[in-house]
Amino acid sequence: MSAQEPGSEVPAPEEPPAAVPRRRKRARWTLRRRLVLTVVGLLALVSLVIGVVSVAILRASLLDRLDVQLASAADRSGAMIGGEDGDRDRARDFFPTPTADAILSGPAQPPGLLALVFDGTTVTTGYTDDVSGAIKALEASQVQVLADHIKQSTPVTVDLEGALGHYRVVAETSRTGTLYLVGLPLSAVDGTAAQLAVIIASVSLAGILLVAVLAGWIVRLALRPLQRVTATATRVASLPLDRGEVSLVDRVPAEDTDERTEVGQVGLALNRMLDHVDVALETREASERKVRQFVSDASHELRTPLASIRGYSELTRRSGQELPPDAMHALGRIESESIRMTGLVEDLLLLARLDEGRELDLGPVDLTRLLVDAVSDAHAAGRDHVWDLDLPQEPVEALGDTARLHQVLANLLTNARVHTPQGTTVTVALSSEGDRAIVTVTDDGPGIPEDLRSTLFERFARGDSSRFRGAGGSTGLGLAIVAAVVAAHHGEVAVESAPGHTEFRLSLPLALG
Repeated sequence: MSAQEPGSEVPAPEEPPAAVPRRRKRARWTLRRRLVLTVVGLLALVSLVIGVVSVAILRASLLDRLDVQLASAADRSGAMIGGEDGDRDRARDFFPTPTADAILSGPAQPPGLLALVFDGTTVTTGYTDDVSGAIKALEASQVQVLADHIKQSTPVTVDLEGALGHYRVVAETSRTGTLYLVGLPLSAVDGTAAQLAVIIASVSLAGILLVAVLAGWIVRLALRPLQRVTATATRVASLPLDRGEVSLVDRVPAEDTDERTEVGQVGLALNRMLDHVDVALETREASERKVRQFVSDASHELRTPLASIRGYSELTRRSGQELPPDAMHALGRIESESIRMTGLVEDLLLLARLDEGRELDLGPVDLTRLLVDAVSDAHAAGRDHVWDLDLPQEPVEALGDTARLHQVLANLLTNARVHTPQGTTVTVALSSEGDRAIVTVTDDGPGIPEDLRSTLFERFARGDSSRFRGAGGSTGLGLAIVAAVVAAHHGEVAVESAPGHTEFRLSLPLALG
């Protein structure tokens, strides 16, 4: 590595990219909610369009009427300050000083009239108060707004702010050449339009609420057949279809299988599917029944010859006759294999009985004493392992079959002894959680490969070289018996494994009372 030159900059370490916050998945709406909201939304949109159009049409109509009134007021105002006959000079002589007061105090002028008069040199302004009828002066800012429209020959809306608000104004020229501007307030027009908007909004809101209630009720009635179809599917899904004899008697009611409706088509298709599944389950159950019967019969038939083989081999070996060493070895092998085969037959018979659902001899079982006995037996059979026992201060009793639970514990401890190397520590612990008794068997062996855990409790499942195999071969039925017996006790069995830590966990119902 080359040394860094003096004065050179050291590149700053790159900052890790900021974690992008995960967006929360929005809960999906139900079909009923979507239908109701769609109807309510469409009604609200239509009501809004109708309201806006109605208010706009009414305001335009009222504005046209106000413009007609404004034109009449402008004509009367021109007559007030400009005369009706004669030329312009005579009119000026007759009306020497036209003012806004002359317009506002004229006959037949509407209330709220506003006027501005400019005779070339002087500007006079004023307006009539709606309530008192008195003529009042305008503020300078309002006069300036009107002065900007002194040449506006068509009606236009201006904002005078303050108490006057919006006015509709128009400018004219009298016969004498005087410029004048008159205006009428828009408060009546705006008030009427606002009142109509409030009425439409109130009626629309009441209608929307009524439609929402009716739509919810109608949609609920329309979806009742779909709910019945869903209830049927839910009941079928809750059945233990993966094991035992199952009869699918649930079907969608006949009134919900009408092909002319969408829900009826779904119900009819579900019934057809359930018919096919029912036939498949009956076929599977018949096949499994034959297999169980064969296993049971074969195991019963094998018991007698195996007992005979074992008895004759043991009798010959103990007869006291001198036999060649190879013959003695053969007899020993025959006897050991007959013992192993007898154990296999007994395991097959037990599984066959459990598959048939034969009842267990249930009663209170002292798990504390059962664990002590099981660990003592395991210690005698495997002195090359370290056996630890962790028991609570008070005894723990479970509801179960003593003989079968003892077999479960013996199988788990045999599994730990056979499939772990010498010197492995095996810890058996007992505790209670709520209404369940918890038994754990933990070892610090090499662990179970992940690809074998899913089939660990299946029949004739065997591990590979990742866990040490002892001299005695395994039938592959030990853990299958554990799972079957625990399931018959309404319990659960689970396994967690990693290199240096493997734990089998049993959960059994406690004996209450």
